[in-house]
Amino acid sequence: MSNIRNNVFEYSAILFLGFFARWVWIHGWFSGDWFAAMVIFLSFAKTGWFIFENSQQLILATAQNIPYHRFLTIMVINMSQIALSYAIDFYCLFRANPASFSGVDPAMTHYELMFEFGYFSVLNFSFFGYGDITPATIPAKIVVLTEIVLAFLTVIFILSDFISLKESLQKRRK
Repeated sequence: MSNIRNNVFEYSAILFLGFFARWVWIHGWFSGDWFAAMVIFLSFAKTGWFIFENSQQLILATAQNIPYHRFLTIMVINMSQIALSYAIDFYCLFRANPASFSGVDPAMTHYELMFEFGYFSVLNFSFFGYGDITPATIPAKIVVLTEIVLAFLTVIFILSDFISLKESLQKRRK
């Protein structure tokens, strides 16, 4: 039950940060460049959090000797949080500067844009990137690179090598 509460809290925190960033933009607290800098800062902070959380999940899974399928479920939840978080970052960058991404129709509704950037985020995270949407500004490229680095760390180091990491950490504990 505590895991469910934690996940609901984490999804809520991601959505709150997104709504807060959008609210800050709507109220004109920052110029476009400063808003992009804020999104980049939040992106880096969330990336640090996700790396820490994924590492903690790996250590906990090892200590509790949980089955691989349970660990994969935990990681799918974490990856969906990451994809949602970056989709919101991309959306915020696009709202502040529609030239941030090419291949996105600025006439799309709010919900269409959220879907579009959710789609883009999942493609980036899964390394499929079709190229129909591309980052066109430096801030957008920085945030996309941040997601790709986090995806690489998550997929390559944590998911693909869970068993050997688990054995290594268990040996170290003994």
